[in-house]
Amino acid sequence: MNKNYPYFVHLLEQRAAECPDEEAILFVDGPRWTWRDVRHIARAMAQGLQQIGVRQGDYVLSWQPNSPTAVATIFALAYLGAIYVPVNPNYRGASLAHIIRHSNARHMILHGGLMDRLTDIDCGKLEKAIVLGTDRASVAGLEIIEDTMLRGDADIVQPPEKQVADHDTQMVIYTSGTTGPAKGVLSSYRHGRTAALGFRNIGPQDRNLTAMPFYHVGGVYGLFWALFHGGSVVVQNGFSTSRFWSIVNEYAVTTTGLLGSMVDFLNATEPSPEDKNHSLRTVIIAPYGPAAMRFADRFGVDVYTEYNMSELAVPLFCGPNPKVSGTCGVPSPGVELRLVDACDEEVVAGETGELVLRMERPWTISHGYLNDDKATASAWRNGWFHSGDMFRRDDLGHYHFIDRARDSIRRRGENISSFEVESALLGYDDIMEAAAVGVPAPDGTEQEILAVLRVRQPDNFDPLALMDFLKGEIAHHMIPRFIRVVDEFPRTPTQKIEKHRLRDEGIRDDCWDREKAGILMRRTKLEMG
Repeated sequence: MNKNYPYFVHLLEQRAAECPDEEAILFVDGPRWTWRDVRHIARAMAQGLQQIGVRQGDYVLSWQPNSPTAVATIFALAYLGAIYVPVNPNYRGASLAHIIRHSNARHMILHGGLMDRLTDIDCGKLEKAIVLGTDRASVAGLEIIEDTMLRGDADIVQPPEKQVADHDTQMVIYTSGTTGPAKGVLSSYRHGRTAALGFRNIGPQDRNLTAMPFYHVGGVYGLFWALFHGGSVVVQNGFSTSRFWSIVNEYAVTTTGLLGSMVDFLNATEPSPEDKNHSLRTVIIAPYGPAAMRFADRFGVDVYTEYNMSELAVPLFCGPNPKVSGTCGVPSPGVELRLVDACDEEVVAGETGELVLRMERPWTISHGYLNDDKATASAWRNGWFHSGDMFRRDDLGHYHFIDRARDSIRRRGENISSFEVESALLGYDDIMEAAAVGVPAPDGTEQEILAVLRVRQPDNFDPLALMDFLKGEIAHHMIPRFIRVVDEFPRTPTQKIEKHRLRDEGIRDDCWDREKAGILMRRTKLEMG
């Protein structure tokens, strides 16, 4: 085995040699890959990408739903020492253009059903698009390549010219910005491995179900679990409440991760005598509270919880079945944590402060933001990574999440940039100023988006027309549910909009409710390819 390959590839080769016929990656309603299959498919794609011109150190955009090709892309790029840059399939317009331009990527692998979204945006340095399937559109200046090129000769793939080190960048995960466009989180091979191993409820006999998308670390690490812990993974293209337990039983799933809204949906299903008749043994649930406890009791599973973000490697973790409601966990081995005030001074025990941290070993968390020295320096102040999240530590050493120090909005498991929502709103002719804030959802699960607007013609403003406009500009989950039109915004002495006051006012009687108007936003369902 050539020494220039990263450890990630060496471990895959080892699994393919030692247990070639053991099931490794199974796709819901799709193929079942052994470790021999994973190795062959990844090497074949890597050789095909080499023919197309992908080289070590290249940033390659992956714009696909969860699918066999999406999984193969991650492994194939590791064989080349190229860098995986996933893109949310819901993105369009300015959000999409920003990632394409900012990454400076020359190559993109994409689902054909997304192709038309490239026709009217600036694609930066993008030169070649490898299109999956037969659906495609013509994009000026972009070479369109058929997906047959991804099926190369697995036996002649060439290793990277230089040794791929553990600290080299493996992937860039774009995470929603709060005061600007999305930032590209740089993640090294060691970072990804450390994060995957940070989920300590997983063992070599486990089979994990991952329905989280691969543009999200929850999806990527769910895939990595099988490689680094042993065992296998079941890949699903999006979470389904109605199919959850049938998939668990059909594929003999033993562990999975669930976001809070997923737990609420499953808890709301009709109780059955079969509630504990399944293969699931452990579940990671965040946030952790009464709903997670009810889930553990009803379905007879052990529940763990954690705190993580794209930049980190599971600094907080605990379980099974912690007795402390609201906990995000206790510190993981190898991490040093502090809660600090705005001047980075440690707060008094029991008080709320921003969580800052550092690791014993270098390169085990993100090493910065792609092409953004200012954001990197801001996050890594005084030798500590600043999470931007406010916590309180209790007498038992458990950390409790209090609030986000920044203006991101949490909805249905997604972090949403208020800046990007506001930018889309301001693209509508009748809107002069806009502020997007998160407000408690009426059903109590996470947040909904409230857009507060100052418009040119208040008497003629039509929220329905605005909804039609936004459908073509931003992802479905970013479209506000509530609209309020105001004459003036509350402002600071420096004329900045006081978003905290808008959040505190919340949903008022003068708010227009999209769902009451009968408008529900759904994601575009893309089939596996």
